[in-house]
Amino acid sequence: MLEEIGGIVDTIATRLPRIEQRMTTRTAPTLRLNTRRAVDMIVRDRRIRARRRMRAADLMVASVWASVALAISLWLAYGGLNQITDPASGITALGIVTGLVGTDLILVMLVLAARIPLIDRVVGQDKAMAFHRTLGKPALYLILAHGALLTLGYALSDGTNVIAETISLLQGTDLLLAYLGLALLIAVVVTSVVAVRRRFSYEAWHLIHLLSYLAVLVAVPHQLSTGGVLADGSGQRIYWIGLYLLAFGSIGVFRFLVPTLRSARHDIRVAGVEQVAPGVVSLYLTGRDLDRLQTAGGQYAIWRFWTGATWWHAHPISFSAVPTASTARLTVRDLGRGSAAIGRVRPGTRVSIEGPYGVFTDAHRVAPKLAVIAAGIGITPIRSLLEHSPLRPREATVILRGTDGDQSYLWNEIGALRSMRGNSVFTMLGARPPGLATWMSAEALSRGVTISSALPDLLQSDLYVCGPQSWADLVIRDARAAGLPEAQIHVERFDW
Repeated sequence: MLEEIGGIVDTIATRLPRIEQRMTTRTAPTLRLNTRRAVDMIVRDRRIRARRRMRAADLMVASVWASVALAISLWLAYGGLNQITDPASGITALGIVTGLVGTDLILVMLVLAARIPLIDRVVGQDKAMAFHRTLGKPALYLILAHGALLTLGYALSDGTNVIAETISLLQGTDLLLAYLGLALLIAVVVTSVVAVRRRFSYEAWHLIHLLSYLAVLVAVPHQLSTGGVLADGSGQRIYWIGLYLLAFGSIGVFRFLVPTLRSARHDIRVAGVEQVAPGVVSLYLTGRDLDRLQTAGGQYAIWRFWTGATWWHAHPISFSAVPTASTARLTVRDLGRGSAAIGRVRPGTRVSIEGPYGVFTDAHRVAPKLAVIAAGIGITPIRSLLEHSPLRPREATVILRGTDGDQSYLWNEIGALRSMRGNSVFTMLGARPPGLATWMSAEALSRGVTISSALPDLLQSDLYVCGPQSWADLVIRDARAAGLPEAQIHVERFDW
């Protein structure tokens, strides 16, 4: 019996290579076909989700302008035009309308800045804040026009001049507060202009920006006493109270209450600080159930470190590794006094978190392949993005960009990621040529490298770009020129 079994085993062993060869010949086309079908299904599902997000984003923008139209419509419905009897009342009415629209836009801006999870999932906080900034100047101009037109209208009605009317208005406490709110709003908008903003540290700018909440609140009393918009029993009163509650309620819940509860629940603390390069450190954090934050690779959070030098400001910092149940890692570059102080925190320091936020994740891909270009500290969200992405061999191409070897932060970890097996990682070191607007090194340009030659599958890829804003803009410019659709471009910016 043993001999017979041994013979059977020998026969199988002899024939197995031929059997495997026939099976491989017959099944290889089927496997390739099934793989292509699986990829097509993944891409189709991504594009369906992308279209849904785009429709939701369009709906969000439409809702903003609908709120403006509703504010004007309610004013008209409650006899706004009936107040116009002469040029003076006409100017006053126009002043009321500009005030309504300006106030509506400011409250919408507060909603956009409240970090509401639904808005973050649909468009991401960076785009929501870009829209927020876009509304800033129009809102300010409308409020300025509101004050000027009302003052002129009142002056014409009283038969006096604008200066005397202004002095008269300032004698009332409510209108004095309104002027104070206008001054605060001007300060916020002026400091948000890029050329001015760069003269401030992040901490100073953030503190000034918080005045926007106060600017809105101090203007409320004059709406109650001077204007008839919030008169008892009117639909306008219901609308405006509802909009105020939405704006300040969202900020109270999502900027203060939820982060406070979340920070207490996870009890995050600094476990250690490691220097990665000159001016760059990795902070290792510990906590409870950090995996329940449901952080996707590529996301960031707003962090506050409770030390004497850092407690009073918070910083947006990306995860440089996907959190586990008990650990997380951040990698920070010294870009100012605030970030430098973060690098000096001691183990045991308590840490608060808002987030995670951001759509710089694998979930927002629409194409079958992945292309990545990262520069400097922009490697941090890229590293966690790649760690969290279920990549197949030959699906991803990564370009890591640095002026010199000192900027090769975490580069050694990229190729070691399990998801990068069978995928390509290239480095591009060297300064950019002076006087030429390019994201590439002078050496790469001299060899005729283009974005299309560096990324041969660019048009079939989602392009993820992270680095300094001016540099990232040049990458995006080249990608668009190469014909890459806007839906396939994803950017994470580190400028504020």
